[in-house]
Amino acid sequence: MSSLGFSSPGFLQLLYILKFFCLLPLVIGSNETESDRQALLCLKSQLTSSAEVLSSWSNASMEFCSWHGVTCSTQYPRRVTALDLSSEGITGSISPCIADLTYLTKLQLSNNSFYGSIPSELGFLTQLSILNISMNSLEGNNLVGSIPDTLGHVPTLETLAVDLNNLSGQVPPSIFNVSSLTYLGIANNSLTGRLPSNIGYTLPNIQELILHNKKFSGSIPSSLLNASHLQSLFLTNNSLTGHIPFFGSLQNLKILDMAYNMLEAGDWSFVSSLSNCSKLTKLLFDGNNLQGNLPSSIGNLSSNLEQLWLRNNQISRLIPPGIGNLKSLNMFYMDCNYLTGNIPPTIGYLHNMVILSFAQNRLSGQIPGTTGNLVQLNELHLDGNNLSGSIPESIHHCTQLKTLNLAHNSLHGTIPVHIFKIFSLSEQLNLSHNYLSGGIPQEVGNLINLNKLSISNNRLSGNIPSTLGQCVILESLELQSNFLEGIIPESFAKLEGINKLDISHNKLSGKIPEFLASFKSLINLNLSFNNFYGPLPSGGVFLDTSVISFEGNDRLCARAPLKGIPFCSALVDRRRVHRSLVLALKIVTPVVVVITILCFLMIRSRKRVPLNSRKSMQLKPHLRQLNGDMEKITYQDIVKATNGFSSANLIGSGSFGTVYKGNLEFRQDQVAIKIFNLSTYGAHRSFAAECEALKNVRHRNLVKVITVCSSVDSTGADFRALVFEYIQNGNLDMWLHPKEHEHYQRNFLMLSQRINIALDIAFALDYLHNRCATPLVHCDLKPSNILLGLDMVAYVSDFGLARFQCTRPNSDRDSLTSLSCIKGSIGYIPPEYGMSEERSTKGDVYSFGVILLEMVTSISPTEEIFNDGTSLRDLVASNFPKDIFKIVDPTMLQDDIDATEVLQSCVIPLVRIGLSCSMTSPKDRCEMGQVCSEILRIKDALSKIDDE
Repeated sequence: MSSLGFSSPGFLQLLYILKFFCLLPLVIGSNETESDRQALLCLKSQLTSSAEVLSSWSNASMEFCSWHGVTCSTQYPRRVTALDLSSEGITGSISPCIADLTYLTKLQLSNNSFYGSIPSELGFLTQLSILNISMNSLEGNNLVGSIPDTLGHVPTLETLAVDLNNLSGQVPPSIFNVSSLTYLGIANNSLTGRLPSNIGYTLPNIQELILHNKKFSGSIPSSLLNASHLQSLFLTNNSLTGHIPFFGSLQNLKILDMAYNMLEAGDWSFVSSLSNCSKLTKLLFDGNNLQGNLPSSIGNLSSNLEQLWLRNNQISRLIPPGIGNLKSLNMFYMDCNYLTGNIPPTIGYLHNMVILSFAQNRLSGQIPGTTGNLVQLNELHLDGNNLSGSIPESIHHCTQLKTLNLAHNSLHGTIPVHIFKIFSLSEQLNLSHNYLSGGIPQEVGNLINLNKLSISNNRLSGNIPSTLGQCVILESLELQSNFLEGIIPESFAKLEGINKLDISHNKLSGKIPEFLASFKSLINLNLSFNNFYGPLPSGGVFLDTSVISFEGNDRLCARAPLKGIPFCSALVDRRRVHRSLVLALKIVTPVVVVITILCFLMIRSRKRVPLNSRKSMQLKPHLRQLNGDMEKITYQDIVKATNGFSSANLIGSGSFGTVYKGNLEFRQDQVAIKIFNLSTYGAHRSFAAECEALKNVRHRNLVKVITVCSSVDSTGADFRALVFEYIQNGNLDMWLHPKEHEHYQRNFLMLSQRINIALDIAFALDYLHNRCATPLVHCDLKPSNILLGLDMVAYVSDFGLARFQCTRPNSDRDSLTSLSCIKGSIGYIPPEYGMSEERSTKGDVYSFGVILLEMVTSISPTEEIFNDGTSLRDLVASNFPKDIFKIVDPTMLQDDIDATEVLQSCVIPLVRIGLSCSMTSPKDRCEMGQVCSEILRIKDALSKIDDE
């Protein structure tokens, strides 16, 4: 019997074969792990960083699983499964050899300084579930190129974040087909594309979708409403259009940011649907095309809502009182819309509010006292409205305020002392452009942390308090255009860090302090139009005339050569010469008068320069100044805009031309185009006067000029036109006398509307008379020159007869804007204009008085009943005050208010103002600032009656 020996060749061969197969996994595993190590070293070769970050990544080290940022699997063979090098200050490009890490599930390289393109080889990492390469430098990532299509073929990818790069091109459609994605962030690149129509089905697990790219277009797909796991949706800064969808089905939604697109609100029912999103904390629709009324359903939104941003839209009408239901709100932005009416007192229920902004709207009424309940408030922006009444003292309860901006309103009364006890005010306190009166409280010195203080363009009087010097952090101090007196306090020497100091247009006097020259941070110092005297300080800011303004202080002088100001020695000599000149003038004046008369007669006898040529030469400088920063247009542009001067576009005519509505290519909204008939005597001068006036005035109640056209028509003749904002609601004359204008169906003006219109006109005249550098006289104030917007805000228009009230009667400006043959419109011309060429602001006051009486009675001063030599003023005065009810327009009194109380509290005071303004003697007439204050009181009185 034979047996097999252990030493037989066949058995030994079998042992070798078995050994090979046993060692084979070890060999293969060794090769795979070495491949991962080499891939990491290859990646390192493209990178630079601080010594300690990648110091462990070394050829000498075989244990790469312990290298910094590297995570390996626990089973043999150990493979790299995660690479996390976020926020390590690494610079370099991402090497394609990273694709050799075939077991990689997480790649986290965010917040570094990687540059170059994203390697397409990343698409080979089929097990990758998290990819984050966002925020790769403080300036934004430097990754360029397009997103590789291969990334859309990684079936396990859960997170893709390539935000803040310079990526461009089309977003690969395959990206939206990775059903495993829970986070997709491709924001702040230059990528283009549209959202796929089936996105809600292809990304069923998506939780965060961040696509603010600036270049996504089209509408929002309705399928997105099926992404039921969606928690955060960011579509900011794109070009998305259409109506906002009903997102109510996304009940996990926490953040919805669709700001700065071109989305529309439709009937606003999307707001009602959002009430189903009970987890919603942030809702941002600012910078879109939302129009119409904010619905009351806004108050039904999630009780968890913390941020509501609706700024920079076209939202109109009232703020719903239900807004007070949103108790968790801490940021509410409604600025830059068309909101009207009052701020609802329910705003005081929002106790968590940190930032509240209703700025740049058309809100009226008083600031509700409940504002003081917002004890967490950091910023309150109510500027650029028509808010009236006094500043509520309760606001001092907002003890965490850093910014308080109430500028550009119609607030009156004194500045509450309590405001200066809000010690937290550090960024700005802005009360400018109101009608505040009285002195600046000494308590202003409490604001030792304040950076900017502006109380300019009010009616403040008295001295500048020395306590202001305690506000040593101040960088900007604006006190201009008040009635402040006295000297610049010596305590201002402590304000060494100030950048801007404007105390112009006051009644300050004394010498300019020397310490101002030592202020090294000062880049804007305006001392103009005061009564300062003596030598200017030497050195520092006073060596740079581009930084300092001191015009209108005739008794200042300079110790060294300085443009526009005399030497101090010359000023002394000038005073001596002045006394001699006074005596000489008494002798010389009669001779000069005779010579002047002879010269005048000689000029009249000479052949005159053709009128059109002379006017064209005079107009050029005014056109340049008016049109310098405006869109240039031609005659052909005007023809196209008015559809060939179509009669369908004609909206009015006057003494010097016609007015059309039209559309210019560079503007979306309609414009009003005033075309001058240059063949009419005085039309050239009217055009010049309007250019001269409009280039110097800016006010919310003055019609805004858009551009000017000075060209030639199709025949080669001179052509002149002015382009204004189109005011949609006609003029005041149409509303007061609808039958004469065939507007039988037009609504009548209620008393509250008439008071607001009168106040708007008064504000405009107060600005023209008292707030301009040189007082401007309108000279043709009448109801047809008062335009009304959709919200019934009044705009004074037609400055064709306007002139600046100059102290030099023979100046060029005076001659340019003086029209000897026409001084206004019958019925509104003050009596002194019929006897003299002299026109003054008191003439405008007279016209305003007549308009006010006409608004109360709806009786025109040119009606036939006044042919016997009587006037509207005579009629009103004869019935005032006992029988005033006989001539008051009954349509303006509401049925649901006490007519007797309204007559006593509102109508009679209005009539009294009208009678006072239309007195025969100019010196007996009111001043427009006083008129504004009186009408504000009447408005407040009516508001209290309505509340009752």
